[in-house]
Amino acid sequence: QVQLVESGGGLVQPGRSLRLSCAASESIFSIAAMAWYRQPPGKQRELVARMTSAGSTNYADSVKGRFTISRDNAKNTVYLQMNSLKAEDTAVYYCYADLGPIIGRYWGQGTQVTVSS
Repeated sequence: QVQLVESGGGLVQPGRSLRLSCAASESIFSIAAMAWYRQPPGKQRELVARMTSAGSTNYADSVKGRFTISRDNAKNTVYLQMNSLKAEDTAVYYCYADLGPIIGRYWGQGTQVTVSS
C-alpha cells in the first residue's frame, strides 16, 4: 500500500506563490507517473499537472505558464510550484500516483489552497 502525504497548502493572496509537496511512502515512486488534481468547491475533480516516470509533463490549459510540476526521486517527493495564483485556483489539491494496473493507483488525502485577498 502506497501512502501519499501532501503539504504546503494554505491561504494566499492573488498573485502570490505557493509550493505543494507530496511525499510517497515507497521507493517504487521512481517508476510512477505522478499527478496533481484539484477539486474546486462544488465542482468535479480535475487534472492540474502530470509527470511521467521519464519526466514528460502535461498541464491543464488554465495553469499553463503559471504552475510547474517536478519530482525528486531520491526523496520520493513530487512538487507543484504555483505562481501568479488566482481566486479560481482555490480548491482542494490532491496528489495522485499511477503505478499501473498491477501495483495500483493511489490518492493523497488532499490539501486546501485558498486564494483570497
